Amino acid sequence: MTPENILAPSVVVAAVESNFVPQLRDAQQDAPLGVPEGRCKSLTITHPAATINESISGFLILGFSSLGSFRYHIFIILLLLYFLIITGNVTIALIVWVEPHLHTPMYMFAGTLSFLDICYTAVTIPQMLVIFWIGSVYIAFSGCLLQMYFLHSLGITKNYLLTVMAYDRYIAICNPLRYSTIMTSKCCKRLIFVCCLCGFMSPVTKLILITFLPFCGSNEIHHLFCDLSPLLHLACADTFLNVITDFVINSCIIFLTTAFIALTYVKIVFTIIMMKSAEGRRKAFSTCAAHITVVLIFFGSVTFMYVRPQRVYAPEFDQLVTINYTILTPLLNPAVYSLRNKKIKKAIKKYLQLKDTSCSCRAMIGN
Repeated sequence: MTPENILAPSVVVAAVESNFVPQLRDAQQDAPLGVPEGRCKSLTITHPAATINESISGFLILGFSSLGSFRYHIFIILLLLYFLIITGNVTIALIVWVEPHLHTPMYMFAGTLSFLDICYTAVTIPQMLVIFWIGSVYIAFSGCLLQMYFLHSLGITKNYLLTVMAYDRYIAICNPLRYSTIMTSKCCKRLIFVCCLCGFMSPVTKLILITFLPFCGSNEIHHLFCDLSPLLHLACADTFLNVITDFVINSCIIFLTTAFIALTYVKIVFTIIMMKSAEGRRKAFSTCAAHITVVLIFFGSVTFMYVRPQRVYAPEFDQLVTINYTILTPLLNPAVYSLRNKKIKKAIKKYLQLKDTSCSCRAMIGN
């Protein structure tokens, strides 16, 4: 064996041990002709990729890292908003559950929507509160994937439920004589079950693809929670398949449901215009206005965040939009969609009066 054949492999091995790929490529180019080309190539690709998936076991979520001491003020505001969200949505869900005369499709859908908002905010807002209080939060890789799964599955379920609620309004206004036979309690429960099933199955493909990505380098996520965009920007491999899959799934879900809701409301508006009674038109419009408000706020924010190539990523702006659909929508749902409803307000007053009466009776018995 000639000295030239001995020298070149030693240079290559030294480069591999130092994990410095550019030096390795220079060594390959400068190696004498006696070194087999295939051998040198095999040495260059085996070592760096071998441990790349073990380099990151969790992520550090930073949120608005540039706020400084101002984050404590945001913490107090967010805590107050979270209290209002939980109070309003729990009230609606419980009232619909305990009052028999509210066990109709419209109110069952409203109660389910409130329950989804409770779960949806429980996935994100407690962690956001921790971030605003201490500046950052660490989350394990498995916990990050679990948070992303529930965030997307609950959001998609809410998307489907709002679509079903539009169909419910269409039947009630455009075909009122058959409403009680079409939207039965059994049909309503089946529609809610299908919404939940489709919602929790939809993000599975995206989640599986994420688990195959290698992560290395920085583990800092400049977002308020684990989501697809910041994770893809930390990946060390080509994310084209993930981006395309996410874009196609989100586009199909949002565009199809939006088109269905738009078509439904076109028919509803024409039916309302044809009504002879002014009182009937006013009542129909007031019923639909609440649903349209919720749909516009939720669908507008979600469309901006998820129906776009995930390579288009502006952390600060994305966090502001995130606050819109994770906080504003659950906050407005009880006030806009349910608490303005006369039957729900009457049921709440009835429950409060019964509670006052029972407290008075206990006080009299105690005396």
